[in-house]
Amino acid sequence: MIEYLIGIIIGILFGIITGLTPGVHINLVSVLLLSVSSFLLGFTSPLVMAVVIISMGVTHTFLDSIPSVFLGAPDPDTVMAVLPGHKLLFEGKGWDAVRLTVIGSLLCLIFAIILMPLFAFIFPLIYSFLKPILGWILVLIVLIMLIKDSEKKWALLVFVFSGILGLIVLNSEITQPLFPMLSGMFGVSALLLSLSNSVEIPLQTAEETIDVSGKDFLAIIGGAISGSFVALFPGLGAAQAAALSTIVFKIKEYAYLILVGGINTVNFVIALVSVYTISKARNGAIAVVMEIITEIDVTRLVFFSAIVLIVGGIATVLALKIAKGFAVVIEYVDYKWISLGIIGFITILSLVLSGWIGLIVLVISTAVGVIPQLSGCCRSNAMGCLLLPVIVFYIL
Repeated sequence: MIEYLIGIIIGILFGIITGLTPGVHINLVSVLLLSVSSFLLGFTSPLVMAVVIISMGVTHTFLDSIPSVFLGAPDPDTVMAVLPGHKLLFEGKGWDAVRLTVIGSLLCLIFAIILMPLFAFIFPLIYSFLKPILGWILVLIVLIMLIKDSEKKWALLVFVFSGILGLIVLNSEITQPLFPMLSGMFGVSALLLSLSNSVEIPLQTAEETIDVSGKDFLAIIGGAISGSFVALFPGLGAAQAAALSTIVFKIKEYAYLILVGGINTVNFVIALVSVYTISKARNGAIAVVMEIITEIDVTRLVFFSAIVLIVGGIATVLALKIAKGFAVVIEYVDYKWISLGIIGFITILSLVLSGWIGLIVLVISTAVGVIPQLSGCCRSNAMGCLLLPVIVFYIL
């Protein structure tokens, strides 16, 4: 029992590092652990290593909204949280923005665990039914997004430009293609405009200034269902699930942050169910877990679910405490220098992770990301960089 507890602690520590460091994803750390697994298994068991990776993954999903909100440096799974999160940051409510994503992560996690037996039964049925028409469902979602935008021509232009960029980048041999593309589209573009507008971060409150109404808890249902949906199909991510849920459940304002936090966590956890039911690991870290333990049965699924709940409770406290620290520190730092530092960090990391081509992708995606902010169309249209490649994958 003590070895599993140690595994949880180590996994949480890794999750803190990956969650707070832009560009360092759990998939990368998981692969590194797999590469040295033959050595590590001389000191521990495969199940303990699986506990470490799962604990890391859950912790990561609770903490990765912190750099997205406070620094504007998005993770692929929290990129959509940057938009309302940054808005609240400039209202002095950055801690509250993180609190909402943590609420979503914890409550959607609990709800998803409760529904696990149902998911285990219906996943094979849903997978076989929706797979042939999934591309057309996404086409419908995109059309609705474009029609609802007040600046339709600009929205279409942004979607097409970002979609073409996504098709090129994701079908290239660039390593870590998502980091420079999404960082430019949603991070650097906003930071550059904040520099030109001489934006200053107001005094941040570390109190609960936003009330969550009963209607907002539709986001919990949306997060659990759409996060589970993402775990079923390759190519879909949290951003696409968020776009779908906002239309189906009519989620707006603060509930959107609850939704994104919930989808992010549920997507990781329910990947365990997809492995158990359809033998498909839709998550890089879970794929590594399966490389180590080779199979998952009912007993292990229940065991991992218990681990997930324990880690989720601990990660909730950690995320809120660390976010309060960010809220205090960021008041005393000139946001101009924060922006310049983050832009520099993202540029260097793009070069390290993706090479010179990564820098070119970063520049182009930044240029596309600036268009919505200057034209007034919705920035979510830039998610065409992920939506269009998935639509092409399923239809062609």
